[in-house]
Amino acid sequence: MWPVPFLYPPPASAFVTAMSAVSLASLANAGLAELRGDHMAYSKFWHVMAAGGAGRDPTKRGAGAGGALLSSRDGMLVAYAPALVAAAASFAVPGAVEGARAQLLSAALAVHFLKRVLEVLFVHRYSGSMPLATALTISTSYLLNTATMIYAQRLSHGLPDPPVDLLYPGVVAVAVGLAGNFYHHRLLAGLRGGDEGYKIPRGGLFELVTCPHYLFEIVGFFGFAMIAQTVYGLAWASGTAAYLAGRSCATRRWYESKFEGFPARIKALLPYVL
Repeated sequence: MWPVPFLYPPPASAFVTAMSAVSLASLANAGLAELRGDHMAYSKFWHVMAAGGAGRDPTKRGAGAGGALLSSRDGMLVAYAPALVAAAASFAVPGAVEGARAQLLSAALAVHFLKRVLEVLFVHRYSGSMPLATALTISTSYLLNTATMIYAQRLSHGLPDPPVDLLYPGVVAVAVGLAGNFYHHRLLAGLRGGDEGYKIPRGGLFELVTCPHYLFEIVGFFGFAMIAQTVYGLAWASGTAAYLAGRSCATRRWYESKFEGFPARIKALLPYVL
């Protein structure tokens, strides 16, 4: 008997099993790389990697500041749009989305990536560039994970629901994650109006942590996992949390290096903790 009361048993699929391990391990490794200073070259870390690119080993992950470049806006559209298409298109694939749980999962993923695309177009203020290699890496990760999430849910169709039903709490968690992430993205965008430089963010949970937008993104991803209640969903959410925790710590170090007297009380991701 499967001993975990809040998850469906793992499906008899070598692909989903492998993807669960790969997703968790690769994202966790990316988080460790952020802690080591080997950053994915986007957002403020594009400037860091571009400035140090001339002296970096081209085989290293962070050397993505070289090669073909896109504008930051175009790069982020490349990163998010394919996953949006995959989530929305799942409703048109016969048999891919069956039952309320699967429908809510695909809808939540589609709304998440639609929000991302709309923020890129209408909210975020960009400066600098983004390596095409970085955009394609992020895009491939989101696309594969989204498609696998939906496929893993399809494989659970017809099984008895887990004894602990997290479907509707998961919907609430997704809604909270989306709202909190959007609110803090708006605060960040307001800092850049007419000024290309960075400032210490203020307002909301920025008074306590440097990356509340990542905190709410993690809440949203665990919301997806709660809706799905699959091993794969938990693996993707856990890997995402590990990556964003590393990215948050790197961001806090960046603020400390750029702004003298950066408040020690402001943590990286979790108020009063991390």
